[in-house]
Amino acid sequence: MAARLELPALLSQVLVGFTIEFDNESEHRMAHRTTRGEATDAAPGPWLVSQAMWANFLQFIDADGVPLSEVAGLAAITNLAGMKRWGYVVVEPDPLDDRTDPVRSALIVRPTRYGRKAQRIFRPLAGEIEQRWCERFGEDEISRLRESLRSLVDQSGLVLPQYLPVVSIQMFAGSERWNGKLPPVPGAGAGARPDLSELLAKVLLMFTIDFESQSNVSLPTSANALRVLDETGVRVRDLPRLTGVSKEATAMSVGLLRRHGCVVVEPDPTASRGKVVRLTAKGRKAQDKCRRILGEAEEQWQVRFGHDLISKLRESLEQLVGGDTAEQSRLFEGLRPYPDGWRSSVRKPEILPHYPMVLHRGGFPDGA
Repeated sequence: MAARLELPALLSQVLVGFTIEFDNESEHRMAHRTTRGEATDAAPGPWLVSQAMWANFLQFIDADGVPLSEVAGLAAITNLAGMKRWGYVVVEPDPLDDRTDPVRSALIVRPTRYGRKAQRIFRPLAGEIEQRWCERFGEDEISRLRESLRSLVDQSGLVLPQYLPVVSIQMFAGSERWNGKLPPVPGAGAGARPDLSELLAKVLLMFTIDFESQSNVSLPTSANALRVLDETGVRVRDLPRLTGVSKEATAMSVGLLRRHGCVVVEPDPTASRGKVVRLTAKGRKAQDKCRRILGEAEEQWQVRFGHDLISKLRESLEQLVGGDTAEQSRLFEGLRPYPDGWRSSVRKPEILPHYPMVLHRGGFPDGA
């Protein structure tokens, strides 16, 4: 049940739930392309991406363009090459720069026509989803959650991106990628009101940084793949169902654990085909250590930020999550996709990820 979930798992499931609602709505409103259907290659619009690409990159690119040097930190935590290839932005020389071969940092990033349309659709969605949540969960409940999150962010003293970064090769948050490299947020100021997903992402990143400073295994890998494995073996095909994470993202995590000697992948002894993933002795030690660090990190937060604040945060998150499965969790009430959405054509998840798997493939929170 939700009461037994670690604090980052609670934060993650609420953030993932918010993001999927955001993504379902943006997909419904925006002309776009996906791999669904034979006619999609001829469909107008850019390739579909998730909220992370808007929050951490596209919202910073105004119609007149911005110097690439000003958004280099954002490019490092998203996927600039993808945003170009998918049709949202172009990177080109500054018209005022008469050099025949300008350096990369002197280039300008501009939104395409499709990118500007996407910006208009993306911009109000976080506020709209938050209002839905106020109606679904109660305005007082969302206000209490917002207050707790905002207090933590204000006390952190950290400059954090608006959403989780795309995971690095080793799947660590990699705060060195954005430290000192983030431009001002459009519209931010003393009276600005950050949206709920931004607060969730920043508090989760705060916890991630603390956890990963003590762990040789990243929090995304630990919270999802490593969490569900044991010495007897788990079928590879069962991992997406057990973790709520896509097959591709799960394969990346298992491959990483395998390279570090934490798991072995071998034929399924109970079937004629298929494979199982089994923890090694090193993997069991890593799993135990990650569980210990999670518990200790939350205890340290209680000391650092106050027991009352962390208890209030946990209580608010548990109220929203309501349980650890689709049947128990109130978050699933809002995750029904539109009939024409890509999620309507795939298997309904039984669980939300215990940590978002934001990949370069478009930034979807379950690695899709």
